Amino acid sequence: MPDHAPHNATPSATRRPYLFRDQPITDGWQLIREGQATSDTPCIVPLAQWLEEERCDLRAPWLAADTELDQALATRLAEAPLVAIDFPKFTDGRGYSLARLLRERHGYRGEIRAIGDVLVDQLFYMRRCGFDGFSLREDQWLEDALRNLHVFSRAYQPGVDQPEPLFRLRSQALESVRDELPLAAFA
Repeated sequence: MPDHAPHNATPSATRRPYLFRDQPITDGWQLIREGQATSDTPCIVPLAQWLEEERCDLRAPWLAADTELDQALATRLAEAPLVAIDFPKFTDGRGYSLARLLRERHGYRGEIRAIGDVLVDQLFYMRRCGFDGFSLREDQWLEDALRNLHVFSRAYQPGVDQPEPLFRLRSQALESVRDELPLAAFA
């Protein structure tokens, strides 16, 4: 690990390390938990609160891990500037399913952000499920996060980021090579 303290490691810090599309950036959104007051700045608020409010580009919802994602909710979420999915514990995998459903079944094209207990070890898999924003836990290092986004060079299984399984991609590559070779090469 680097010799310096992780970003925002002090208790007074309000910003968590944040990555968006593989780049560390300053997060312009404030996460509002249940019962906290909102401000006039861009806020990510609990889903129930977001559904009650008038549509506003300064408000985005966060989904609890146990959110039932049906077509009606997915249609409403399409209006959101971003959708955050909460990981109450790093061992709770329900958020992966929510992200994948939003991307694949419901065609959501905006930012899907992981919030909560988000560790650098999870980032490669989260991205495969459709996350493109990561609000890391305060004790996580951006340098480790960037490295873990590319911890594997290939994935066997299909994912949001690679819809074709590796065996099919390899077969297609072999077919294109065979098409380019003269017939005498196969004799």
